[in-house]
Amino acid sequence: MKLKEDLNPVLLLLFQVTVWLYSILAFLPSYLFSSVSESDAGLGSEQERAQRLKAQSVTGRPAGPYRAMSTTKRLVSSLHPGVDTLDKVFEDASRRFPDRDCLGTREVVMEEDERQSNGKVFKKVILGQYRWLSYAETHSAAARFGSGLAVLGQRAHNNIAIFCETRAEWVIAAQACFMQNFPLVTLYSTLGGPAITHGLNETEVSHIITSRELLETRLKFILLEVPRLQHIIVVDDTPTKWPGYPRGISVHNMATVQELGTKPENVSRGCKQPMPSDIAVIMYTSGSTGVPKGVMISHSNIIAGITGMAERIPNLGENDTYIGYLPLAHVLELSAELVCVAHGCRIGYSSPQTLADQSTKIKTGSKGDTSVLQPTLMAAVPEIMDRIYKNVMTKVEEMSSAQRTLFTLAYNYKLEQLSKGRSTPLCDNLVFKKVRSLLGGKTRVLLSGGAPLSAATQRFMNVCFCCPVGQGYGLTETCGAGTISEMWDYSTGRVGGPLICSEIKLKDWVEGGYHSTDTPTPRGEILIGGPNVTMGYYKNEAKNQDFFVDDNGQRWFCTGDIGEVHPDGCLKIIDRKKDLVKLQAGEYVSLGKVEAMLKNCPLIDNICAYANSDEMYVIGFVVPNQKHLLSLAEQYRIRGSWEELCNNAAMEEVVLQVITEAALSAQLERFEIPRKIRLSPDPWTPETGLVTEAFKLKRQQLKSKYQDDIERMYGGK
Repeated sequence: MKLKEDLNPVLLLLFQVTVWLYSILAFLPSYLFSSVSESDAGLGSEQERAQRLKAQSVTGRPAGPYRAMSTTKRLVSSLHPGVDTLDKVFEDASRRFPDRDCLGTREVVMEEDERQSNGKVFKKVILGQYRWLSYAETHSAAARFGSGLAVLGQRAHNNIAIFCETRAEWVIAAQACFMQNFPLVTLYSTLGGPAITHGLNETEVSHIITSRELLETRLKFILLEVPRLQHIIVVDDTPTKWPGYPRGISVHNMATVQELGTKPENVSRGCKQPMPSDIAVIMYTSGSTGVPKGVMISHSNIIAGITGMAERIPNLGENDTYIGYLPLAHVLELSAELVCVAHGCRIGYSSPQTLADQSTKIKTGSKGDTSVLQPTLMAAVPEIMDRIYKNVMTKVEEMSSAQRTLFTLAYNYKLEQLSKGRSTPLCDNLVFKKVRSLLGGKTRVLLSGGAPLSAATQRFMNVCFCCPVGQGYGLTETCGAGTISEMWDYSTGRVGGPLICSEIKLKDWVEGGYHSTDTPTPRGEILIGGPNVTMGYYKNEAKNQDFFVDDNGQRWFCTGDIGEVHPDGCLKIIDRKKDLVKLQAGEYVSLGKVEAMLKNCPLIDNICAYANSDEMYVIGFVVPNQKHLLSLAEQYRIRGSWEELCNNAAMEEVVLQVITEAALSAQLERFEIPRKIRLSPDPWTPETGLVTEAFKLKRQQLKSKYQDDIERMYGGK
């Protein structure tokens, strides 16, 4: 997607001549050398590799199953022979990379309160350098903690919960549980009280690992509702005494538990090693469609999943640095970090509030985590990439005419070169270096998952961050594994071919009008099969109908997503069964499609489309971009505070007009375009309970919040 050009022809010619001369003089030898090397290796150019067949139907039928070209005979389920449980994965890594940095945490140099112009007070921090634990030190810390938990009465095959932010201690605790064969119950740190209570009671845990902040702000208020809970282990070092908790509940610091595990009489106890089929994790979903479900994931499931993911990341190894900031209770982050551990990468921890120099908790003038860590690998959900894209493009609009012209020329030139499989070192160094520095300047692979990534945002990340974006598709129920696009495939809107651990089938969905016999591409509900497909839902037989075992003994999961398989074997997600609504006149509207198209509009930070089958039209709830809305209000002379503007009927009409124009430009049908909208002054974050940790919409919760507005927009009020 090119940027709009309104350029002086002389400037355009000058730019093209400069780039051409630079390429000839400085980089032609490297192009020729790399071409010869690739030819000798039988790889072909990036463009040739991108055009190769990625997967094919092993039966020849359009419904599949489709497998990666290298695994048409047999799927791959492990990284190394004999390394078949997660404790062995970490043991193998600590043996091969004992002195290599493993887990890193930045020290807090100073904390202070900063008062904003609107009177609000924000906590700001100045952070120091990363302090590292080696692989050997991390393995030792996990072993001591596991032994200490056993001293506190935790037994093999008995569930233990972790309710904690993403940090080094989370991984140490998880590895301790894998070593001792304690099934680990993971809960999102943003879950509300009822969801936490449900997960802890359903899994009957007696021990929970948490942080001081989460204990004091969330967990302690529900303790009386979790009668089996006996031990709370806090990962923070201070305080060391915890008075005022209910009788029968003991609170311990992680360091104290590790000391217990260090005593000779406790070390000699030994531990019961897990089998590949044993449950490693019971991962509670974010509850986007109701009460969170616990997904039972075995050791062999996770190992198969990370095996498939690792194969799609070229040259993955101990020279890589990964930045961990997404929730470890989410399958994408947990899998990504386990992939890194298995390959000797170092993992530096961060948070959304400290990620970049401009992040909300970073004191002005000090460095965010990406600037200090300079990661080479990063995972992100589309919501975060969308924000970066919109923020940068807003700054481009504010540039001087000459700067904007140069950026537009470089952007469109690089886009053209990428389509031909070529690099653009001059543009990268002169134009995009500053943008790339937002993520530290050394990122070589970005992995996107959790939701669809728009074509505009993907192209922006490819161009401005000078690295490929691997779009992935998977679910908690498949260990996050299903497909990932190859790094040299710069096509947009697709999620790549099946991983080497999984295969894909298309199942006809007659009601929605999707069939495997459709032309030009087969379409249908996506079914994922393979050793990465999990064991099912914990104590929830009614929901387990989405899983089945075929005649060959292979497990499959029915995703509820609708996809189409392209001629090269790549998958594209085109719909979701639960998002399809039939309007009163009989037209089918895909709410997800409407939202994806409209989120590219600079005026929209977030949108939820809503439709009722008893009504004739679609409506929407919109979180507007503050800068663009204020500019629009000034243009139309609509006055008021931010809250007043979002509640202003005239403002709604102006925004609706902009949205309608954007929808028509995106070629939405008239019946798909929202007829009425409600502006929300407050953003939707996981803390509000309106979106998941991956920023997927929680439609039921949004419907409840805006029920009065729904009635108003449909004429009830």
